Amino acid sequence: MVHRMLTRGILGSFLAAIFAVLVLTNGAQAFPAFKQAVAEAAARDADVAAFYRESAYEPVWTGEGDSFVARRKALIAALGRVEDHALPAERYNTDQLVAQMAGARSVRDLGMVEVALTKAYLKYARDINSGMLVPSRVDNGIVREIQRRDRTELMHSFAAAEDPKAFLRSLAPQTQEYTRLMKEKLRLQRLIANGGWGATVPVAKLEPGNSGNSVIALRDRLMRMGFMQRSATAQYDRDMEKAVQAFQIAHGLESDGVAGKGTITEINVSAEERLKSIMVAMERERWLTRESVGREILVNLTDFTAKVMDDGKMTFRTRSVIGKNQSDRRSPEFSDTMTHMVINPTWNVPRSIATKEYLPMLKRNPNAVSYLRLVNGRGQTVDRGSVDFSQFTTRNFPFDMKQAPGNRNALGLVKFMFPNKHNIYLHDTPQKALFQRETRAYSHGCIRLHQPFDFAYTLLEPQESQPKDFFQKTLKTGRETRVDLDVPLPVHIIYRTAYTEAKGPVQYRRDVYGRDAKIWNALANEGVALTSHQG
Repeated sequence: MVHRMLTRGILGSFLAAIFAVLVLTNGAQAFPAFKQAVAEAAARDADVAAFYRESAYEPVWTGEGDSFVARRKALIAALGRVEDHALPAERYNTDQLVAQMAGARSVRDLGMVEVALTKAYLKYARDINSGMLVPSRVDNGIVREIQRRDRTELMHSFAAAEDPKAFLRSLAPQTQEYTRLMKEKLRLQRLIANGGWGATVPVAKLEPGNSGNSVIALRDRLMRMGFMQRSATAQYDRDMEKAVQAFQIAHGLESDGVAGKGTITEINVSAEERLKSIMVAMERERWLTRESVGREILVNLTDFTAKVMDDGKMTFRTRSVIGKNQSDRRSPEFSDTMTHMVINPTWNVPRSIATKEYLPMLKRNPNAVSYLRLVNGRGQTVDRGSVDFSQFTTRNFPFDMKQAPGNRNALGLVKFMFPNKHNIYLHDTPQKALFQRETRAYSHGCIRLHQPFDFAYTLLEPQESQPKDFFQKTLKTGRETRVDLDVPLPVHIIYRTAYTEAKGPVQYRRDVYGRDAKIWNALANEGVALTSHQG
C-alpha cells in the first residue's frame, strides 16, 4: 500500500518539499488562496468550518516545519494500524488520502489536503475513542449513553499536542481490558492463520474413562486452545479431566470435568467466532467510560455476576440472576451512580407487572396475590372485596400494588439503588435455588444477587467500622431503612461475551440475548472483517 511506503521517512520530506515550492511560487497570494480553498472544502462540515474560522484558517497539517511533518506522519501511521483496533482500513481511505497529498500541485490542492486530513483525523478520533456504532440503533436494550468528545476540542487538543504520536495513541481506551483484548485478537489471528483449533469433537458427550478417536479430537482441541499440555494419550484420563474443568471455568460452565453436550458445544465453537467476540468486545470497551482508579460496580449480564472493582482489581464477586430473554424483560445496558441501599425494602410492584400479570389473576380471583396491598391515589389501602376488577384494563387500573418488608418480599431484605429511568437496581431475592443454575436469566429485568449481605458489607466498609454489625442491627428492626453511601459508586451494567481477567485465559460466554451477534453484523456492515496474521 502506498501509505506504508510513505510512512518510512519519505512522507515528511516529500510533502515538505512540495509545500515549500508552493509557498515560494505563490508568494503573498498563497495564504488568501489557501484560506479560500479550506473554506470551500470545509463548508459541508459545520464543526470543521467553525474550527478553521476560529483559527483564522491557519493550517494544522500542511504547513512547513517539523511540527507539521510530525502531525502528518503520526496520522498516516495511525491510520495504517486501525485494523489492530478492529476498525476497517477502508473506512479512512488512507491510500486515497496519501495519493491526494502526493498529487498536490497548487495552493487550492493544498487547502483540499488540509481539510481532508482533518476529516480523516476526526473520523478516526471518534471511532477509536468512543466507537463506530450508535449502540441504541443496534439493539434497543443497549441504552448506554456514549460520551463523545467535542470535535472542535479534538482539533484544538491535537494541534496543541507536543507529541502527535502519543496524543493519537491516547485516544484509544487506556484500560487494561482493552490492552488485553488487543493482545488476544492478535493471538487468535495468528492461530487462525495456522489452522485454528483443528477438527471438532464429533460426539455429544465424553467423560472420564472414555477412549478412542473422539477423545483424541477432544485432546487435540484442548491442547491447541492452551488448556492441556502436549500429550499422546487416547484416554480421557485425569489430565484431560482437569483440562476440561479449566475450559469450563473459562467459559462459565459447570466445572464437573465431564464434557457433556453444553461443554462440547462450546469446545466446538471456532476460533473465528471467538475472534468476533473479541472484536465486538473492543467496540464495546470504546463505548464505556471508566476510571482506572477508585471503586466501581461491574455487572456483566452474560457472566451472570456482579463484581466490586477497586483500582481495576476485583475485590468482591457474587452470582446474579438477570432478566429473562423476552422482549420486555431483558436487562438493559447502561451506566449510572449507586447512591444508597434500602434495608427491609417495600416492593412497589412495577405497573407493567401489576397490570399484565396480576390484574388478570385478580379478575379471576380477587384474593389472588393476597400478600400484596392495593393502594389508591390517596395512599390508602383498598379492601379487595369492594373492588370489581373486571372493569379495569392495563390502561385504567387505578391502584398501586405493594409488598411489605419481610423474608418473602420479592426484593428480599436489601436493595441497592442507582436511580434511573429504566427502574433497574440490584437486590436480594427469596428464590435462592436459581443461583445454582448455569444460565440464570429469570427476572423481570432487575439484577438479583446471590450474596446480597456480603455485597452490602463490602459497600459499607469505607464508612462503617463494623459494617456487618451495622447492617444486621438495622436489618433486625424490620423497618424500611435507607442507608446512603458516603461516596456514590459508578455502576456499569455491561454485556461481554468475551472479557479478560488479570491472570489466566480470556473468558468467553454465551450470547444470551443475541446482542453481540447484532453488533458483529453492524460492524461488518461498516467494513470490519476477520483477518489473520502469519507468523
